[in-house]
Amino acid sequence: MASTPPSIHTDLPKPLWKPDRRLTEQSQLKRYLDWLFVKKGLYFRDYHDLWDWSTTDLEAFWESLWQFFNVQSHSEYEDVIEKPASGMIGTRWFTGATLNYAEHIFRHKTSERPAIVYQSERQPLRSLSWLDLEKQVAAVAGFLRENGIRSGDRVVSVLPNIPEAVVAFLATNSVGAVWSSCSPDFGTASIVDRFRPIEPKVLFAVDGYTYNGKAIDKTDALTDLQKVLPTLKQVVWIPYLNPTFAPVSGFRAKSTLWEGILLTYADEPLTFEPVPFEHPIWILFSSGTTGKPKAITHSVGGCLLEHLKALALHQDVQPGDRYFWYSTTGWMMWNYSVASMLAGATLVLYDGSAGYPNLDVLWKLAEQANINHFGAGAAYLLACMRAGLSFSATSRFSSLRTIGSTGSPLPPEGFRWVYESVKKDVWLVSLSGGTDVCSGFVGGCPLLPVYEGEIQCRLLGCKLEAFDETGKPVRNELGEMVILEPMPSMPIYFWNDDQNSHQRYKASYFEQYDGIWRHGDWIKITDRKTVVIYGRSDATLNRDGVRIGTSEVYSAVESVPDVADSLVVCLELPGGRYFMPLFVVLKGRTDEPVTELDEETARPIRQALRTQYSPRHVPDAIFQVPDIPYTISGKKVEMPVKKILMGISPERVASRDTLRNPAALDAFVQLADTLKADVSVRLES
Repeated sequence: MASTPPSIHTDLPKPLWKPDRRLTEQSQLKRYLDWLFVKKGLYFRDYHDLWDWSTTDLEAFWESLWQFFNVQSHSEYEDVIEKPASGMIGTRWFTGATLNYAEHIFRHKTSERPAIVYQSERQPLRSLSWLDLEKQVAAVAGFLRENGIRSGDRVVSVLPNIPEAVVAFLATNSVGAVWSSCSPDFGTASIVDRFRPIEPKVLFAVDGYTYNGKAIDKTDALTDLQKVLPTLKQVVWIPYLNPTFAPVSGFRAKSTLWEGILLTYADEPLTFEPVPFEHPIWILFSSGTTGKPKAITHSVGGCLLEHLKALALHQDVQPGDRYFWYSTTGWMMWNYSVASMLAGATLVLYDGSAGYPNLDVLWKLAEQANINHFGAGAAYLLACMRAGLSFSATSRFSSLRTIGSTGSPLPPEGFRWVYESVKKDVWLVSLSGGTDVCSGFVGGCPLLPVYEGEIQCRLLGCKLEAFDETGKPVRNELGEMVILEPMPSMPIYFWNDDQNSHQRYKASYFEQYDGIWRHGDWIKITDRKTVVIYGRSDATLNRDGVRIGTSEVYSAVESVPDVADSLVVCLELPGGRYFMPLFVVLKGRTDEPVTELDEETARPIRQALRTQYSPRHVPDAIFQVPDIPYTISGKKVEMPVKKILMGISPERVASRDTLRNPAALDAFVQLADTLKADVSVRLES
């Protein structure tokens, strides 16, 4: 018997922000609407009318973006879209077109503003001019060409979030090669899992990095990496910790220093290799917490169009804006932030911990760098909220137009904190998408209000629906997030997946619904056509046949003053029964050690869940743990914890190299036996 949809909180949200007339009239989206009317004779009453057209007349919509953004192709395209006989895999876009992603970034070259502004734990705020960026990209591209790198070859990096990483990517792209990157906080085994299957020829590496004020040497680990990447021909070293660093010789791959390349190839002109629209631009990887990471491969043309649409139309990034999203080079938000340069933005980078020396460090950067678009994971914004940060009494952020949030659902209290404590007239852009499309499915709109706890809209060209348990679209009810039509930025394939059967690709998105992309999130599309995301559907909690989104539990539990963090899972028991334990990290009270869990502490947790949501949200048991495990990209690790508690070996359920804090799993391993006894008692009673 099919279970009912997850419970939902039905209180009407409060609108927190509305676009003023100036923003609406001067937005890129309004210009696009006007362009459609003048050039195409198309009139749309509002954003939702435009969205309907964009998801029903795919050919006209995507071709209009090509024309509106003046995409430069070195050859004419023949057909805008060629669909396969069935399904989405194999859809081809703008057949016959040849273009280059980096070339579109350098269309915005100017002497009036810097290309990149950057800061790190080690370096004060600096800038890189467009002229210097062009010279460096040209030099590195010349080096790649001279060393035999051609269109389709793979170039990889293990670099911090520094300008050299952007230069290396743009140089790789300019010669038609395929980019892939890991951040240096990845373990060696995790990097090998990603890079060895894609057979890279060049590695850009760093001698070390700094995090939380500590210098972390990577020379031994990355020197060892060379031994297990047999296809490597060149390793380019960037001395980041030690300016006098000298690489170890004697390996099959030749080592070269970054500065030597810039000097040797200083006179190289910057040229761009045109590649087909469907040519791979980069290989991104799934988190790999529950198995070998999937090598998700995107197209040059698909990412170009998608990024122009998402950043210019949906976040209103304008030429000259300063764009920042706190990220590492191992998260898709790094690629996405680099894409802001397609819209003419100055890219702002930060390398280091968002909490060192304190949580104010990124907000100081926003002020000092005159950032217009500030983005971070929802977890960071919530950490600032819980730490009591407040800037509302100041005018520190006069340049700030948008605050972006992604990585996990931002609950209503996170929305309120932004408007009450950061800036009351800022536009909060809650974005949700994924590595799968290197963009968003749902996000911002400069024509619509922001409601508490809700994402403003489904993005143009993304035919997203919420399916109930019978596979039918629903409104104002929770359902499975599905995409009904192809998008250009969907993967062209998974690297090393069978190119005929696409077995891993199909298993990832198309097993539940034939020919329909199932993303794995519980969402609600409201009557206002806003979107609320409740967490991963594979981590859904089941209470007497009613499904509950984990984000509701976290929102309530983490509003309790004593709670610093939490994680909840639901274990299936014999006889169709369920057991839902809640795990909490507790704060210390002022001048006292960390609070111990007792009835006095547990009571307000249960009360918050019962009053804010329902009795079904109250856990069967509450356990104190020292830490909650997170992936490197900042997502709570729910499914591996659930499997550990079910008795599965931790080595089988999670690769520790993919976790930000792998030691956090140890407490759950120890709790597995305790939980087993607790559940047995409950089954007997």
